[in-house]
Amino acid sequence: MTQQITLQAEITPDLLGVRLDQALAQLFPDYSRSRIKVWIENDQVCVNGKVINKAREKVFGGEYIEIQAEIEEETRFEPQEIPLNIVYEDDEILVINKPKDLVVHPGAGNPDGTILNALLHYFPQISEVPRAGIVHRLDKDTTGLMVVAKTIPAQTHLVNALQKRQITREYEAIATGIMTQGGKVDQSMARHPTKRTAMAVHPMGKPAVTHYRIMERFRNYTRLRLRLETGRTHQIRVHMAHIAHPLLGDQLYGGRPRPPKGANAEFLALLRNFKRQALHATMLRLNHPITGELMEWHAPLPNDFIELIDALKADYQVYKDELDY
Repeated sequence: MTQQITLQAEITPDLLGVRLDQALAQLFPDYSRSRIKVWIENDQVCVNGKVINKAREKVFGGEYIEIQAEIEEETRFEPQEIPLNIVYEDDEILVINKPKDLVVHPGAGNPDGTILNALLHYFPQISEVPRAGIVHRLDKDTTGLMVVAKTIPAQTHLVNALQKRQITREYEAIATGIMTQGGKVDQSMARHPTKRTAMAVHPMGKPAVTHYRIMERFRNYTRLRLRLETGRTHQIRVHMAHIAHPLLGDQLYGGRPRPPKGANAEFLALLRNFKRQALHATMLRLNHPITGELMEWHAPLPNDFIELIDALKADYQVYKDELDY
């Protein structure tokens, strides 16, 4: 199913000499330049009544633009009644606190039962927005905040803000090993050369920057606060593993339990049974995509994360007099 749209405008004089796709992206900021380029190439853009299908064509000012286009609706995914923990909602956006064990988008091995399916049930009109308004993702076992666009204009603006690094996302994590100071990991990333589901640091990959600071140190583990400057797949997990401090519980990137000496049986059992990466998206800050208002949300740590920290603290208290930090 598709949604038909008609857009009309006149090229303003200040756009003299600009490429057609660039000019239209400025005239119709609710739609991305890549989407507009596809419309041009598909003969859906008329300039002064004549179809123009070359995005690089220059404009001079004063031309009359008419776009007759179609937007694909998300029809291949089924609405499903899956509970959503909605932190904030208005006419344009949703902010969700995602639990563990919930995939964001259908894919190989997860054809349904995802946040996307839940969104289609909760707000059926979101089927008119590509990817049901999802503009960024969290891994299946990562908990915390993510923003969803309810309209195409909101999605376009949020995607642009992400690309321009104007959305702030902060996380809490438990890393293996004792870290002595905060810092920054600035390492490009790409798909892992042999593991299809994994990512890796790679000099020819896309730029990726993660900032981190120490919140608390335990025996063999460090609690961190991290901020993403970019948003690559598995970025925090890959970057922390790269500096030899993989996240506790991260079975893909080497965060297997490394229990400290002398730990009691209850603590050891908790470490063994914590079978997800200890990572939680705790803060999200952005300018509202339509009103421009600066907004910020915080999500408390989930119960399993709190239980893990309490156990780490209890173990540390027993042995703190023997430690040299």
